[in-house]
Amino acid sequence: MESQKNIRRRILWMLGVVLGLGISILRGGPGAYGYQDISVRDGGMLTGTVKLKGKKPAPRAFDLAKYYDHIYCGRISNGSGWRLLPEFTIGEDRGVKEALIMLTGITRGKPFAVKGPGVEAINCQFKPYVTIVRDQGKIEVVNMDPVAHDIQAFETSESEPWREMFVMSLPMNPGYPPNAGVQAEYHKHLSGEPMVRMVQLTKGHRVFVMQCGVHEYMESWGFAVDNPYYALSDQAGRFEIDNIPPGDYKLVAWHP
Repeated sequence: MESQKNIRRRILWMLGVVLGLGISILRGGPGAYGYQDISVRDGGMLTGTVKLKGKKPAPRAFDLAKYYDHIYCGRISNGSGWRLLPEFTIGEDRGVKEALIMLTGITRGKPFAVKGPGVEAINCQFKPYVTIVRDQGKIEVVNMDPVAHDIQAFETSESEPWREMFVMSLPMNPGYPPNAGVQAEYHKHLSGEPMVRMVQLTKGHRVFVMQCGVHEYMESWGFAVDNPYYALSDQAGRFEIDNIPPGDYKLVAWHP
């Protein structure tokens, strides 16, 4: 099992990308406390591509024999009894998927609504790998597999110990056949009861990780935003942020 110290070293690994440290679109007035929805006139647009420099890091590998449900969860192993955790999805032109691009320091602008977010435990993986939530918002997780999963969620930081946020079991759909979880050939997915929890991070923290207490190779990362000016890069690494109000802002790129 990888130590928490080594995992923390990877938490805020910054992409090898030259995006610039800021964006300037005329100077706006001082912002009010918190975020306010307003009508933005002649807003700016930011587009770009996140690319990986250097060699793609090798995925972490887990010996399935050490974990429960190695038959069902081994359906998508590497064929040699190992389950790989695909932490990086790289496109043909080195584009990085699921990198977060965010503008900070915006207190007023377009409507702030984060869709979802929803996380599925499916094929003994958490999907998506990166989830964006609104700070103090809710996250919903559902089990689509015929085997038991649970979630241990931790607020993370490079310099501080992990702080437990919540622990919850993910119920299975009662409609599964009794032997579904011990068959590698069983592929049908039925949703269990959705479980909802509040994401409450301490001041100054934005990152949290969710892991399965039964299957260590199941991992999903979350990032809490405080304004709607963010984007997750697509399969080719492309992103777009629109309707940006006048002002000077810091541009941040993040990937687990």
